[in-house]
Amino acid sequence: MLRVTGNASIDCEGLPRRSFVEAGVLGLGGLCLSDFLRLKSEAAATAGSGSPLVQAGADTSVILIWMSGGPGHHETWDPKPEAVSQYRGPLGAISTNVPGIQFSELLTEQAKLADRISILRGVRHGTGDHTKGNHYMLTGFEGPDFNKPDNKIQRRPSLGSAVSAVVGPRRSGMPAYAAAPHLRGGTDNIFHYATYLGGGHNPFITNSDPNSADFQVRDLSLASGVTFDRLSSRRDLLQILDRDRRRIDGGMSDMSEHQRSAFQLLTSSSVREAFDISAEPEPLRDSYGRHEFGQSALLARRLVERGVTFVTVNTQPWDHHGTSNRLPTEKGAKLLIPPTDRAIAALIRDLIDRGLYEKTLVVAMGEFGRTPKMNSAAGRDHWGHAFSVLMAGGSYAMGQTIGASDAHGAHVAERPLSPQDVAATVYHHLGIDSRQVSFPDRAGRPLYLVENGEPVRELVGAAAQQAT
Repeated sequence: MLRVTGNASIDCEGLPRRSFVEAGVLGLGGLCLSDFLRLKSEAAATAGSGSPLVQAGADTSVILIWMSGGPGHHETWDPKPEAVSQYRGPLGAISTNVPGIQFSELLTEQAKLADRISILRGVRHGTGDHTKGNHYMLTGFEGPDFNKPDNKIQRRPSLGSAVSAVVGPRRSGMPAYAAAPHLRGGTDNIFHYATYLGGGHNPFITNSDPNSADFQVRDLSLASGVTFDRLSSRRDLLQILDRDRRRIDGGMSDMSEHQRSAFQLLTSSSVREAFDISAEPEPLRDSYGRHEFGQSALLARRLVERGVTFVTVNTQPWDHHGTSNRLPTEKGAKLLIPPTDRAIAALIRDLIDRGLYEKTLVVAMGEFGRTPKMNSAAGRDHWGHAFSVLMAGGSYAMGQTIGASDAHGAHVAERPLSPQDVAATVYHHLGIDSRQVSFPDRAGRPLYLVENGEPVRELVGAAAQQAT
């Protein structure tokens, strides 16, 4: 059975976080979750031209598999079996169920589903800086340099935060943007947040391991010693105080709507049920893999099925240099790729079985790829000149590779794609015309979700042709 608790922690902005009941619904001072909901409402009200450019009623969602640290494209979706060993690396290639497409020998489960997957093999942004690359792929825009004083300052909202602001949740009472199991770890894994869109569009983070027998979701429980009856009494007291304060100060904003939303989230059986992964059949849980990532991927399916629009699933770090206390490529690949392969394949099959495959776009990527040439420590270093991104579902045209790297996997040989193209493709699935949606930054300047990118036509256009 799922147990939900409210433990003290530190959020992405370095601010103390208590259970939202303790700091939000029950507090008379700084209202945490109520502030979150108010900020979300204000952000929606100040959106530029966003709302009219969203397809009304589209029941679509996104699951982002975030592979922080940079997975090697040679060891995943773009193997080079004909290259010499120093470029080919330690792994071979296998055929998939689509003639002419090969994956790494470790992607055995995804190889069986290649007709349900498309690989963008020509993605590039040109930087091997973790910080820049992280910001590029999570937002679509270049970020700060690692060695500069502003290296932790997010310049643009993450994809998930933008989706939260423009689309919101697909079902009332659910968060629009969630993350599991956490957003810690990896290298410069810090740009998942809302920046100038406001804190209400930051992700709701599980911050616990869904594979644990005592899986706990923070911020979904009563403070110690508080019963639901006592909570209800305190809510009534807050309503009386709000009413009296409004009599004294007619200009004071009414927080009751946001307090009510916080109360509903806490007491909602549907929210608790969404996070209750123990309700899943044991064989299905086994198919994802009984580990943190596998069960987080399963939790992501539960969340999108129940109305969360965007879920990020954070994997273990992929920074396989072979130096500086990093794993060498072969050891890192054999440790991380098989469980990741199994979980992604199980997720795709599960979405198909539940009729959610065309409604849900699965995206798997990191901030860049790895160098084409193995280094002296049997690892690969940072490389942003050619790498791969997986997409599956979303009513897009599957069973293809789009773009290509050269014979060594060093540079894009055909159909280069940018981070903004990737972002535009994600937004397009959700019905967002991203080049027409803008939000004011902190200086009041309108900034568009995408400035130069376009949805990948081989996915979008081909899918439209198939539909007709």
